[in-house]
Amino acid sequence: MPVEQMELFAQEPAADAPKPLNGMYYEQSSRKFVSFVLGRRYWERLASLCRPPMYSKEWQEKIKRERAIP
Repeated sequence: MPVEQMELFAQEPAADAPKPLNGMYYEQSSRKFVSFVLGRRYWERLASLCRPPMYSKEWQEKIKRERAIP
């Protein structure tokens, strides 16, 4: 009696699926800098608490301009 192997995970992932978020982003709705790892929210901090020297004004403006999410 021959045995047939079933392909349970043979489906290819959808090519048009958006990539998960990775890195720091500025969330406009909450005014927070948020960190994402593989699409999951990992860390957040109010923008008003992000002060130099750890968070330079240039860095904050760059993140707000280039990586803002609604």
